[in-house]
Amino acid sequence: MAPKGNRKTAKKKKAEEPELEPLCCCEYIDRNGEKNHLVASFCDCQDLDEGCERWITCKSLHPETFERIMDTISDRFRIPWLRGAKKVNISILPPLILLPVFLHVASWHLLLGVIILTSLPALALGYYYLTHRRKDRTLFFLSLGLFSLGYMYYVFLKEVAPKGRVGHGQLVTLTCGLCLILIALQQAKKNPGYLRSPEQNGSLPSTSPADLQNRKGQEKVKGFSGDSLGSVNNRMVKDDPKGYSRILAESPNKVKEDWCAKCQLVRPARAWHCRICGVCVRRMDHHCIWINSCVGESNHRSFILALSLFLLTSVYGITLALDTICRDRSIFTALFYCPGVYANYSSALSFTCVWYSVIVTVGMAYIFLIQLINISYNVTEREVQRALREKTGRRLLCGLIVDPGRYNRGFLRNWHQFSTLGARSLPPPAEDIV
Repeated sequence: MAPKGNRKTAKKKKAEEPELEPLCCCEYIDRNGEKNHLVASFCDCQDLDEGCERWITCKSLHPETFERIMDTISDRFRIPWLRGAKKVNISILPPLILLPVFLHVASWHLLLGVIILTSLPALALGYYYLTHRRKDRTLFFLSLGLFSLGYMYYVFLKEVAPKGRVGHGQLVTLTCGLCLILIALQQAKKNPGYLRSPEQNGSLPSTSPADLQNRKGQEKVKGFSGDSLGSVNNRMVKDDPKGYSRILAESPNKVKEDWCAKCQLVRPARAWHCRICGVCVRRMDHHCIWINSCVGESNHRSFILALSLFLLTSVYGITLALDTICRDRSIFTALFYCPGVYANYSSALSFTCVWYSVIVTVGMAYIFLIQLINISYNVTEREVQRALREKTGRRLLCGLIVDPGRYNRGFLRNWHQFSTLGARSLPPPAEDIV
């Protein structure tokens, strides 16, 4: 307990501090800690003025200036709210605006549909590599995924269901599948298994943009020191109750390899540091842009469940839509040959949305297949990438299967271990402690 004298001093300081004036619905505290107003969002921005001047004079803009402009815009893009304007993440807006526009334009003509539907994956990949190179977290793909689900369901209810070919039971089944996907996604977005450093005292690491930026700035000055090596055993007793640690019987070089200078802790077996989230994750598989979080020990099963539910629901919805639009034809034939589908706007829009759903479903099916293969060989995606980089492990089926062989215990035992991921009461397998 804190001494009474300290309590009185704290109360005295608290009383001396001036009370902040409450913010109105259009006021906010900007990133510099100053009070600002929504009306002044486009004022006092030298970088934006310089960017506009260079754009008018057809001059190139420096990357640093462009980043500062984007940071300023993202800080000032807010909506009126009680007790101060709320900040809105800009990355969630493009899918909400562009996706309906692209799909409606693509439904005007077959040629437009081919051009737009083939360019959408290229645009998404370009945006992914841009953000991945900058190591930024983005809500773009999460917004795109959720809005795609909602918008496809809306088009189905408005354009497909009224044609009378979809029964009430089929509509209920499709709706239940959509709800189950959202529930599984919510579970998949939970804590993937963050590793806690001693300084956090049992609290989960913060993943807010400000804290992530501060953490990344501190990463440059942290390193592996002798003091850290001396206190490694004490840290692992506190932070690794499962006993995953490999340091007990390893050499100092191995300890140094497992030491994360960014998080200031020793990583257990199969844990990795995510450079996007800025934290270490137990048995990290990969950072998934579609859930804007890592896939690790605690949420890997929920991630696989969400993928499987999405694939089943998507295939079922595509089947119902094609059976309504192109009657008396098989599903595969209707995809490539559906005469008269562009005769009216309703069927053209439905057919375009079906093809958009097919493209997304094929992409998710590939991810699902890779996940099933990795689970069957008891390997994570990070371990696969490392094996490919270091040219270790067996490669089968033209590299589709990569088996480093370190944790592979057989098909059934691998799946049994995966089914028990995140169960705190179960000890880790012996070979995972090596």
